Amino acid sequence: MSQFTRRTALSFGVSAALAPGAFAQVTTEGRAKVPGGTIWWKKVGSGSKPPLLTLHGGPGAGHDYLLPLAALADDRPVIFYDQLGCGKADSPPDEKIYTIQRSVDEVDAVRKALGLDRIVLFGHSWGSMLAIEYLCQGRGAGVDKLILGGALASVPQANAGQMRLIAEMPNGGGARMHALEAAHQEASPEYQALTQLFYKLHVCRADPPPPEFLASGANLETSIAYRVMNGPNEFTIVGVIKDWERRKDLGLIKLPTLITTGEYDEVTLDCHETIHRGIKGSTLEIFKDCSHMTMNEQPAKYVASLRRFLA
Repeated sequence: MSQFTRRTALSFGVSAALAPGAFAQVTTEGRAKVPGGTIWWKKVGSGSKPPLLTLHGGPGAGHDYLLPLAALADDRPVIFYDQLGCGKADSPPDEKIYTIQRSVDEVDAVRKALGLDRIVLFGHSWGSMLAIEYLCQGRGAGVDKLILGGALASVPQANAGQMRLIAEMPNGGGARMHALEAAHQEASPEYQALTQLFYKLHVCRADPPPPEFLASGANLETSIAYRVMNGPNEFTIVGVIKDWERRKDLGLIKLPTLITTGEYDEVTLDCHETIHRGIKGSTLEIFKDCSHMTMNEQPAKYVASLRRFLA
């Protein structure tokens, strides 16, 4: 690769393969028509309680890294889907269709296709942005509760936090990274090693990283949605989402809300505190020794936290 991006960091140079039995509870899967093409969905579990509809990150990471949430399917259906432009969904080549608004409309299309009149909405990373945008547009009819993880209400705020974390890297690593960027040496082994160190500190601290996480890394490698909506790498956010901002609109969300983050999350604590203050009555939970992928680093604790909130 010409540059070491988040996609490379997530894959850690290992081919992705899901753990045996990961889909043991699967009941149904299929495809749904959405604006721009079709997406792939999977429904795990059953029951009469409102389903948990999950919105993955990236954009372009796909559903895979969220699979630990299938443990909640003993209590209610859990719905996973790959958003347009990644994973098992269509990936139309027309870059103009990859917009925030189309993604919002996609959520409604998925709900309509699957008959999801009442849901609990879960969004992680980019998925948290999508959930916030969806609700701020007044689309929340039938949404009983909201869960936001690795969450942000402002891309400029989140990117500023990433820059602070880079500046704090050990042994002057952040300054060296910026020097290499200025010299257009992002493809150098030194830059790649420093970027990988950042991701091991702030994206996924699990060693080795679990297969679901690696599968999402493989999705990002080929995702047109990531390239168009985010940009060439995690720190150079020049895509569609670069100026997205909803901090002043969080008061429009009036749902029981759980906000989760890791102690070392690349989406820094100030981003989560902003959402916590903005959504009245929300709960903020910080997972010790975790970073961005809390559901992959401490899956049992993470699922237990969601289970308590859902109860």
